[in-house]
Amino acid sequence: MRRRAWTLASALTAVAFLAAAAACTVPGGGGGEAAASCAITATYGGRTYTDVGDIDFTLGAALGPAEFPPCADTPNDPGTTVGREPTRAYAVEGVDPRVAIAVRWDEDEPVLLAVRSDDGVPPEIEDLARLD
Repeated sequence: MRRRAWTLASALTAVAFLAAAAACTVPGGGGGEAAASCAITATYGGRTYTDVGDIDFTLGAALGPAEFPPCADTPNDPGTTVGREPTRAYAVEGVDPRVAIAVRWDEDEPVLLAVRSDDGVPPEIEDLARLD
């Protein structure tokens, strides 16, 4: 009976580990998966855009190809790096695309990304947050 209990405990541990690993992945398909500790960033038009958090916005027209840069969330571990993954940039209504874009993190969830500076989030994004 002890061996069976250990086997059941091992199976439950494996299931919990797999569930946690699945919950901590970067969706987008195609290029593989990386741990969620990587920030959501995309490059478009020679600029790098970073997730600004949960701010309401209106998705505009498709702008063109963009890509998620590689993510290496564990230094010195080559097995955790995911290569560049293509995506599409979308306009954010009322905001210049040189300031912010949206990408589809998955089909149902567009994400607002903005170019950040040493001063933080651009004023246009702060304005959107105030309207939220």
